[in-house]
This record gives sequence, structure tokens and C-alpha cells, in this order.
Amino acid sequence: MGKLKLAFYWAASCGGCEISVLEIGEHILEVAEIADIVFWPAAMDFKYSDVEKMPDRSIDVCFYNGAVRMLENEHMAKLLRAKSKILVAFGSCACEGCIPGLANLKRREDILNRVYKETPSTDNPDGVMPLLKVKVLEGELELPEFYNQVNTLAQTVDVDYFIPGCPPVGEQVWKAIQTLASGKLPPKGSFIGCGEKALCDECELKRAEKKIKKIYRNYEVIPDREQCLLEQGLLCMGPATRSGCGAQCVKANMPCRGCYGPPPNVDDQGAKMLSALSSIVDVKDEGEAKKILADVVDPVGTFYMFGVANSLLRRAKK
Repeated sequence: MGKLKLAFYWAASCGGCEISVLEIGEHILEVAEIADIVFWPAAMDFKYSDVEKMPDRSIDVCFYNGAVRMLENEHMAKLLRAKSKILVAFGSCACEGCIPGLANLKRREDILNRVYKETPSTDNPDGVMPLLKVKVLEGELELPEFYNQVNTLAQTVDVDYFIPGCPPVGEQVWKAIQTLASGKLPPKGSFIGCGEKALCDECELKRAEKKIKKIYRNYEVIPDREQCLLEQGLLCMGPATRSGCGAQCVKANMPCRGCYGPPPNVDDQGAKMLSALSSIVDVKDEGEAKKILADVVDPVGTFYMFGVANSLLRRAKK
């Protein structure tokens, strides 16, 4: 058996997933022994034509990170799906939509107006907006279409496996690579390299089933390093988040933000978190409940920071 042929692609994301590949440390040498990287635009010079010339299914495993925000992302998703035996949604943007997915709260026109006309630092007195095509002396320039909605990779093409995280931790990436290289693959659609429970199950903080009367923002309190953060009034997404990261944020005394997406058998991470929160809030009447919940300054950005595009909501109503 020859070496595996691996590919990595960066779509609508920050690029942290590309860096997380290198966080496997010295294991990168083991990867070099068993695999050749045949496509990785972030690290080497590749063109679309290089992929187009590849035979279909000639790539053994493609790690696609990033959401599908525009035509270029969709084109590459479909192209790499055709060229790959196994397509992996790599990282939170590909799996859940992540931060780019929060744009689904606005229309495309609202976003473009804000960026090119309304921001205080923008110097655009003529209100020039980007065009899909424009002619210049050298010829015609073309930009990919900016879609009205951010989609996940699985909402765009058929996906074989999922590796969540913003970004996935190095240990998780290495476990996933080992799984894929072994040939002993889990059922299609599985999440690999991560846990099968909620983050709270791997959190070492003590829980006492304490009720809370107030919700705090992170900067307002210095939490006890041994007690459950949620029971201290901090919005920790642990009850509504898949395990596998090693509870790194919580170990740094910061609440979980939810980047690993919902645990197994949970369809909507935000709804799951609201359920968990309602079980510990101590209220006597509706008025008190509203007062406590008013402390949540940005409900969507808190409960759906990483998952709007993959939630039951999907986007704001037009």
C-alpha cells in the first residue's frame, strides 16, 4: 500500500484550523512517513487547475475547513468532494458555521453597506460597491458571488466525517489522522477524534446543584477556581457542548464558549443551553426571570456563537 494522499483547504474561516494541523508537534514527522500532501494552498502554491486535473477520488482524505460563504467556497467544496474518497468537515466553521455564520442574522446588502459605506474608518465618498465583474485596461476582473446565507459544508456537499473545534486541539487532530490512516473507519457521519459526551463530563470543577440569582459577564467577577462556573453565574456552555477539547478554557478559569458544537443527540445547541440555564436560575415569578435574563447582553451571540448556520434557526427572517 502506498502513501495516503492528503489535501487541506481553507474556505470562510480565520485560518486557525490550518495552524492546528501543525499543533500535532513531532507527530508531523509520522504523518510525513505515511502520507503525501497533494493540495494545501495555505502552505504551498496551488492553482484551481491543479485540482481540476486530478483524477476523481485520487485524494484519499481532504480536510475542508471553513464555512461556505461565497461562490468560490461552494465551487471548491464540490470540486474537492469529487476528487476525494473521504471528505472531512474540519473545524467549527465547516461543521457548524461558527463565527461567519453569525452573518445570517443580517442580509447580504446590510453587510456590504456596513463594510463599504457605514464604518467610521471607511473613506468611500462615492459609495463604490464591489462588483462581480469589472473591466480594466488589462482585461476583466472577477470576484466570487457573496451569498446571502452562510452554510456549513454538509449543507453544501456530502460529508463523510466531522472534526469539531475552533480550532480542533492538536491531540484531537492527531487522533483523527490516526483513525483515518488505520483504515478502520467509524460509520459515515461520525465525529472523530473527540468525545461522545457533554463537556461537563470531562470538567474537573465541583458541582453542587447551586441555584443562581444573577448572571455575570466574564469581566465582572473573579471566579472560584474549584467551583462550577455556571453555578457562579457565568455563562459556561459546557452542558450544551461536545467533549474532547480537554476543557481547556475552563482550566484557564474561563467559561466554555461552545466551539465543539452540541453533544450527540442534541439538534440545537442554543436550545440545549437555555434548558440547562433554566434549571439553575432561581426565580419566583416572570418578572424576576426577565430581570435575570436581561443580564445576557447578546443572547444569540452567546448561545449560538458557533452554531447559527447549523441550528434550527439557520438565519434571521428576511
